[in-house]
Amino acid sequence: MIRFTPEQIAARCAQDIPDGAYVNLGIGMPTEVANHVPAGREVIYHSENGVLGFGTAPEPGTEDPDLINASKQYITMQPGGAFFHQADSFGMMRGGHIDISVLGAFQIAANGDLANWSTGSEIYPPAVGGAMDLAVGAKQLFVITRHTHKDGTPKLVERCSYPLTGASVVSRIYTDLAVIDITDNGFQVIEMHGENSLDEVQQLTGARLLPPA
Repeated sequence: MIRFTPEQIAARCAQDIPDGAYVNLGIGMPTEVANHVPAGREVIYHSENGVLGFGTAPEPGTEDPDLINASKQYITMQPGGAFFHQADSFGMMRGGHIDISVLGAFQIAANGDLANWSTGSEIYPPAVGGAMDLAVGAKQLFVITRHTHKDGTPKLVERCSYPLTGASVVSRIYTDLAVIDITDNGFQVIEMHGENSLDEVQQLTGARLLPPA
């Protein structure tokens, strides 16, 4: 099977972010999206630690320790970029001023429920951060994730068994195997990566997949 790398997943997601959109990138894999803005397109990226208008990751050796995102990764700033108090940043998130939020996930249910803050593991403590605010405050929620956990169990399921971040909040999912929309009828495949077949991807999915239209 063809499995996209995290960079390829992020680049595919970036293609669907429209010109002029205000976009929050969650911790982890979503931060890679800022490195793949298509040529000629302006996207205003937001980070919950109080940054608006950041750009790609800096070249090695040019990092500024004062410029970081919520993942504590080094960033660069675009012309007109701004810094502000974290309370104002959360006000933007909660006030409906973010067009798209891109988050990771532990599980996504067929009805769009998202679980991404706790697995109940004692090894990996829960970390809510701003995920709940983004899940309900952003106008659209994209999820970037591997299609399965490391042990092969599905992340796309009929119903989440982990605590929910938000109910019926996910719009589109970008995995290493496919791009999938949440619809009234469940998971709708938009496209497969490479020559992956519906049957192959279905075997790694915990709920029914609707074929591409």
